[in-house]
Amino acid sequence: MKADKASIARKLKIARGQLDGILRMIEEDRYCVEISTQLSATEALLKKANQEIMRAHIRGCVKEAMQSSDPTEKIEEALRLLEKMAE
Repeated sequence: MKADKASIARKLKIARGQLDGILRMIEEDRYCVEISTQLSATEALLKKANQEIMRAHIRGCVKEAMQSSDPTEKIEEALRLLEKMAE
């Protein structure tokens, strides 16, 4: 992986903590809107981590593939991932 591992790990650890907090909120029967707000915040953080990984992939792996004899596979792979992210 060519992304900043420390940055990604930090985001994922925060998301894990948020998920633990959301589970506690559910167990405590907290207000639905509060739970939904926290879920949205966690989703946003995971999305940022995924975007950071994809940027690094395109700048590294795809760039290297472009310099090879057949970059088609890496380009198609990156496009499929970008399409999934847009869903």
